[in-house]
Amino acid sequence: MASRGSMIPELEKMSAEQLKSIKEQTDLEVNLLQDSLNNIRTATNRLDLASTALHDLSLRPQGKKMLVPLTASLYVPGTLDDSEKVLVDVGTGYFIEKTMGEAKNYCERKINLLKSNYDQLLEVTSKKKNIADEAGVVLQAKMKQLAGAS
Repeated sequence: MASRGSMIPELEKMSAEQLKSIKEQTDLEVNLLQDSLNNIRTATNRLDLASTALHDLSLRPQGKKMLVPLTASLYVPGTLDDSEKVLVDVGTGYFIEKTMGEAKNYCERKINLLKSNYDQLLEVTSKKKNIADEAGVVLQAKMKQLAGAS
């Protein structure tokens, strides 16, 4: 299949059943890619919030009383011992102790990686959507042609 430009000439050679199958498959792929884009956007937002929280934490004095989040909705009272060392969640329940600078750097690197992945995935999604749209146009033309021949 053509990798650039319109795929309509190749699609016109296919039967209506093949076109319908291609359209359904690419529509499914587009939906899965959209879900992945949403997941990346959510992860990026969480890392942005974590980066902001690190900045806010670095401004607090040692011994400051605060609420510590255990979950998204459960907080317990605590006292800030050392704002220069933090635990960073690196996934699957693993935490690594890092300095404040290292933690901020970690968040920024992850955000940049996610944004890069998002841009690449957005490009793939756009190409798949174009293929689905072209298959739909050719399928409609074939269906009209078949209806006119009947």
